[in-house]
Amino acid sequence: MRVGVIGLGIMGAPMARNLLKAGHAVVVHGRTPARVQPLVDAGATSAPTPAALAADVDAVVTCLPDTPDVELVFAGPSGILSGARPGLLAIDMSTIAPAAARALGERAAAAGIAFLDAPVSGGEVGAIAGTLSIMVGGAADAVERARPIFAALGRQVTHMGPTGQGQMTKLVNQVVGATTLAAVAEGLTLAARAGLDPAAVVQAVGSGAATSWALTNLGPRMQRRDFAPGFMVRLQQKDLRLALAAAAGLGVPLPTTALVQQLFAALEAQGGADSGTQALVLALEALAGR
Repeated sequence: MRVGVIGLGIMGAPMARNLLKAGHAVVVHGRTPARVQPLVDAGATSAPTPAALAADVDAVVTCLPDTPDVELVFAGPSGILSGARPGLLAIDMSTIAPAAARALGERAAAAGIAFLDAPVSGGEVGAIAGTLSIMVGGAADAVERARPIFAALGRQVTHMGPTGQGQMTKLVNQVVGATTLAAVAEGLTLAARAGLDPAAVVQAVGSGAATSWALTNLGPRMQRRDFAPGFMVRLQQKDLRLALAAAAGLGVPLPTTALVQQLFAALEAQGGADSGTQALVLALEALAGR
């Protein structure tokens, strides 16, 4: 397929590379030339605007930071909707508000465009390896059309229902992931204060009922003080705000999620907004007087 990719950050750039490796013709658009050029060097072509890209591809994938960014790229001046031909497949792999995904789906359908909300889980590691978990909302026939694209990007693709349900599933993922990460950070803070061997703790705990992706992948990074972002604190905070808002709309209390959101807020106040989420351990260490 001829696939456009808009948004070439930590997640979007490796996704574009994996589409190239899978044999797709890839067209990219990004606001930062330094992110565009390496992909052009790898075999992609570039488009000056989202509209120009949309006019030149069979499908477009967007991977952007927040709801306003996605709305601008789709519906703003020189946006996807202004350049797309009827029949385009539009796949938004950002994490945005479910209501915004539904509204974009309606606007796309009015223009004859098939829209899928398909947020992902797995972080930078999964994006590079092509092993993301992809949770999809939209029409079943559009999901089938998208399978060759998803095959290059992920290991697990789950159709969750109509438009917006992919985003709602991602918010569930973020609630589970963030609260688990906080538990890992608490446990490792306790282990450090008790003088336990860090690697042995991860091995012992990770072999039992308390194992998790966060413990296995982010626990060692906490221990060696590697806070480089695979997923930034500020983006985690955006996702938790979306989750808390969605839960409030449904009348569902999320007390643990609210507490974790405040711990991340403390980390942001310490200047950690652009750190990886594993830096949450710093907020807990501060509470422990370390």
